[in-house]
Amino acid sequence: MKFSATGLNKDLLAAVKYVGYEAPTPVQGQVIPLVLHGRDLVAQARTGTGKTAGFVLPALQLWQASASAEKRVIKVLVLAPTRELAMQVERAFKDYGRALRTPPRTIALIGGLNIDLQIRNLHHGADIAVATPGRLLDLARRHCVDLAHLNILVIDEADKLFDLGFADELTAVLELLPAERQNLLFSATITEKVSALAARFMREPVFVKAEDGAPAAAGILQRVIEVERNSRGPLLRHLIRSEQWSKVLVFVASARDADVLVVKLLKAGISANAFHGGLTQAQREGVLKGFKAGEFQVLAATDLATRGLDINKLPCVVNYDLPRSPNDYIHRIGRTARAGEKGLAVSFVGPEDRAHFALIEKRARLRLPREIVPGFELSAVPPPVVKGRAPVKGRRMSKKDKARFSMSARS
Repeated sequence: MKFSATGLNKDLLAAVKYVGYEAPTPVQGQVIPLVLHGRDLVAQARTGTGKTAGFVLPALQLWQASASAEKRVIKVLVLAPTRELAMQVERAFKDYGRALRTPPRTIALIGGLNIDLQIRNLHHGADIAVATPGRLLDLARRHCVDLAHLNILVIDEADKLFDLGFADELTAVLELLPAERQNLLFSATITEKVSALAARFMREPVFVKAEDGAPAAAGILQRVIEVERNSRGPLLRHLIRSEQWSKVLVFVASARDADVLVVKLLKAGISANAFHGGLTQAQREGVLKGFKAGEFQVLAATDLATRGLDINKLPCVVNYDLPRSPNDYIHRIGRTARAGEKGLAVSFVGPEDRAHFALIEKRARLRLPREIVPGFELSAVPPPVVKGRAPVKGRRMSKKDKARFSMSARS
């Protein structure tokens, strides 16, 4: 299939050709014609399948057809779960939109950035907005954003929005929007909550499951290395040097773990930086820009980087700590081998992690061989099982309260 068969106009076909795409991905081939025909749709598409261009390109064409010489008003709204994904989507609108005779004015309405500047930009008018729910509602409560003329709503990474506790915010945003609009929902997994959301606000949606004819980890060589917990740092340094990894994304469990790992790597003469929610938005943007530019070799990140980050030609991902959720394993390793590239994903598994990694394999329908790196053999004595304290009722934040706290911090 060629892009010309999707119904895109000559301006956008030129934009696609300019960025080097020769043919649409399976999700793009299915989604673009449906969006151009005005259909509501629910698309299940994994990370790295090209779904962003799948809605950005037809949304630009529909916006172009409805654009007028009147004051700029928001006609396309994209809701995203994280600031990083929102900024990536806005960049895609700008990159493809430059090919149009009159490019749209886009705006990112996200937490962590100066809200007064966003209000001033809204005052000057915008055609396309990409937002996180918390900041959008904040601006709406201040009567600074006008969504009365909206034609297209896109909800990106819907399952992640629910995971982060944005169910109430999604409902509040939907109540702000005009009833007559086109609705597009994208999700890596179609959970009960996602299905219920679609049933509540969409009109006879078309359901699309984008299969690319290959397993989720196609193009990724997956390795599982058994190693004692206190030997993971030395093993990582050994692998970086012996296998000459030029650029590697290392996933850890917490912001503190990321900072500690970076200090140890720097002491060993390996350039590294941390990426986590404890940094300001400007700091996170600077770190990502530096990593993409090759200014340092290792990025130690929390699951903040699991979805929404598009790092071209990233050769290697390491699960220094395993993901808590088995579903996040595929999202983590999907940061490599994007756009048809090859990649490597390495997971460190200690004796205490074996049962959890077996569950990850079961959910991902994988069975991976274990390996031992010489010099990092496991101890003959299994580690003792240490039980944590019993939870004390009322002393810990609930999952929803944690999500609320995280959301307020982002806004």
